[in-house]
Amino acid sequence: MPATQPGTRALSSTLALCLALIGAAAMLYYHQGLFMPRVVAVRTAAGLGNGYSFGNDFYQVWLSARELLLQRRDPYSQEMTLEIQTGLYGRPLDPKRPTDPVDRRVFPYPVYADLLFWPTAEVPFPAVRIAVLFLLIFLTVSGVVLWIKAFEWALDWKWFAMILLLTLTCYPTLEGLFAEQLGLLVAFFLAASLYLIQRQRFFFAGILMALSTIKPQVAALAILYLLLWSLHRWQARRGFVVGFFLTLGLLLSTSLLVMPHWIRSWIHTILAYRHYTRPPLVTEVLTSPLGPTLSGPATLVLTAASILIAAWLVWKNRAAASTSFQFWLTLSLLFSITAITILPGQAVYDHLILIPGIFLLARHHREFRDAGPVPRILLSLGALLLFWNWIAAFALIALRPLLAPAIFDSTAVFSLPIRSAAPLPFAILALLAWTRRLTPSPNPASV
Repeated sequence: MPATQPGTRALSSTLALCLALIGAAAMLYYHQGLFMPRVVAVRTAAGLGNGYSFGNDFYQVWLSARELLLQRRDPYSQEMTLEIQTGLYGRPLDPKRPTDPVDRRVFPYPVYADLLFWPTAEVPFPAVRIAVLFLLIFLTVSGVVLWIKAFEWALDWKWFAMILLLTLTCYPTLEGLFAEQLGLLVAFFLAASLYLIQRQRFFFAGILMALSTIKPQVAALAILYLLLWSLHRWQARRGFVVGFFLTLGLLLSTSLLVMPHWIRSWIHTILAYRHYTRPPLVTEVLTSPLGPTLSGPATLVLTAASILIAAWLVWKNRAAASTSFQFWLTLSLLFSITAITILPGQAVYDHLILIPGIFLLARHHREFRDAGPVPRILLSLGALLLFWNWIAAFALIALRPLLAPAIFDSTAVFSLPIRSAAPLPFAILALLAWTRRLTPSPNPASV
């Protein structure tokens, strides 16, 4: 393949950065200037506007950490749940009121999530949430940097800046930052752990991977693969297993000292959680065409098939080198399967785990283009879904003066920029599955 001319590459990177700046500004304005004010207005109209909206997820951690460490109160108790609801909405939720959220806002994390944030217990929440916002922004940027370094991806500063801009202003990140979701912290732990694996720092990689279990459903499949992968070359990689179980044991034992019966309470909370939160994306996608009666069995079949495929991938690529295409493809597929079959449908803020899959596809996009019309079409559709929220946000803002208020405010039009959140993980999974058929280049394209 002929090399790209320097002038063309410089022009394309400049153009890409300019488009990214426009798209980032449009999406940021849409989310913070249009979307979230509308969400707050709906909450206020339902009598739920007298609590914390910004930072609502971290409020659960802050309040439960303060009450657990200062008063030894059970964070999973009904009394704590009512206090969380009052702080977030101004009053406890009423299951009999159809306008009240279905999510009961029960504290969902392991107790050691509270222990990690114990220093915030003495600081007022309005001040804490500002500090946490800047921390999560810093960690999100750091996570992107670590993913790029882990992939050993050579990028000039314009492409690098474009990726950072789009990552910070994509819908999952903006949702996570507004709610101050710990999913952004977990995404950083995963990126840092895998970067350290590439640098053969297995013990510290295991420590960070153990910390990612504050949201175990996000990292579970990746952890299973990395543990089996470590066992394959035990002498070289045993540090990962030691660091992981040593840290996890320390977290669990410390939590048991603080609250001896927390594991039972947490499991009970997790089992109840699935009854009042949205189901995984695979269920939501199947419910519409099949109906609630058939979607249940179909979901079970597809979920079981996905888990079996994940198990097969884990076993097949247990010997892959950490820098190999097979290693990254396995992890990317596992993260995609997690987003579709394990995470709740509303958990778009956890979709940052799709970043390695997106990077893998970006690095091998030329091989897709050379493989025939089907992969080219798949890649084009995937790219459209990936960039849709910035494109739609810009179009919506540009066309707003031309649209009647009733049309602009309609759900079909107003929600256009966030419509790609659900299908994107499916598109990435399909592209990654097709990637297995390609012969990866040892030196993939830089951009």
